[in-house]
Amino acid sequence: MRAPAPPGTSVSDIAVDARGLCKTFCQRQRSEKLSQVFANLFRPQVRLVAALRQIDLQVRRGEIVAYAGPNGAGKSTTVKILSGILAPDAGQVRVLGLDPIADRVEYVGRIGVVFGQRTELWWDHPVAASFEWKRVVWEIPRPRYEHMLGQVRELLGLDEFFHSLTRELSLGQRMRADLGLALLHEPEVLFLDEPTIGVDVLAKRHILEFILELNRTRRVTVMLTSHDMDELEQLAGRIVLIDRGQLAFDGDFDQLRRRFADRRRLRLQTRSSEAPQLQGAQLLGSEGGWHEYRFDAGRTEIVALLEEARSHSPILDVETHRAPIDEVIADIYQQWRQ
Repeated sequence: MRAPAPPGTSVSDIAVDARGLCKTFCQRQRSEKLSQVFANLFRPQVRLVAALRQIDLQVRRGEIVAYAGPNGAGKSTTVKILSGILAPDAGQVRVLGLDPIADRVEYVGRIGVVFGQRTELWWDHPVAASFEWKRVVWEIPRPRYEHMLGQVRELLGLDEFFHSLTRELSLGQRMRADLGLALLHEPEVLFLDEPTIGVDVLAKRHILEFILELNRTRRVTVMLTSHDMDELEQLAGRIVLIDRGQLAFDGDFDQLRRRFADRRRLRLQTRSSEAPQLQGAQLLGSEGGWHEYRFDAGRTEIVALLEEARSHSPILDVETHRAPIDEVIADIYQQWRQ
């Protein structure tokens, strides 16, 4: 499924335009048998892994897009191609009208990239040294640098560790510093690959709030990957799911819930301590007269469940809410793997 651009959307409003992206990797296979070690040296067995298969993706300027999928689905490969680190085997990429490979010098000056499991910071130097290094190498004018540096230091809370060695930082502090470093040249598009992986709750809040503020005030286009679906739902209005190198869904979170079943939770407090068995709902547990169920609102009406429960025992209280998005996504991934 692909979400079409709104009527009247011009080419100039498209920040990321990827069409027919394909990428295959070669993996050498080695036998665990000693007798085949020498044979593998002269005739190595190679396994082809199709990381991306005909990916079509467009992101409008000023949009925040969540890019998600199970491990090995092709998320990081896509981000690396869009950021110019990898070249596709087939297909075409244009970001801000530029080819990430052919127009590399101009291109890298207009985008920012953060990989959660890698850092651009100098490991044995203060954070401040890495920032100054970027100013010099990227030839960022001093007034522009000082202006942006002041903003990222304040909004990301960098002052507390700005003169500390990178190797002495916590993971959350390092991620905030990496994000600030990626923004010094004021990029128009920001690619974030697992930007909050392993960070604590407070650091994650700082990062998410900063991304939203950056998008709101500067209209920076953001594309990010994450395994934390609650985090993605807080940030993005649109989610793109990829599985086995192919796009499986492109739309908003409400559409995602409706397409893959509108899962809901129902909690009932009944006079009887015994949980009523409800057709079309799965009992998750009971405690203190409260009984929690899971059901698909697209197939089962809540009114029908309440009437059935009332026939078993008087209802004292009722609560209902949507299932957590993480639960919905986990069920989707499980369906794809069957």
